[in-house]
Amino acid sequence: MTDAEKKLWSFLRDNQLGVKFRRQFPIGKYVLDFYSHQAKLIVEVDGDQHYSDEGTRNDEERDSDLERQDIKILRYSNSEVMEQTDALADEILEEVQARIQDKQLLK
Repeated sequence: MTDAEKKLWSFLRDNQLGVKFRRQFPIGKYVLDFYSHQAKLIVEVDGDQHYSDEGTRNDEERDSDLERQDIKILRYSNSEVMEQTDALADEILEEVQARIQDKQLLK
């Protein structure tokens, strides 16, 4: 894991946000940085390669494939994670809670 992934993982692990997240979780041909099956939520930490033309195209294709499976993707840059970890953890928690509530309403 990168330093940014390690830092974010310290907030996501051990059900700290109310759901289990897994690291390096495979779905189809993709390996996700962090994934919560319960919330159907992916958290990606992107390095510089994601901001090239090719990286952006690959991410758009990947996100589209995963969103068709009703999976939400949150993407953050390495620098965002390193500089704004607490704010990002709050944002992820809000998304988890919203996704769980939406799923409960569908039952």
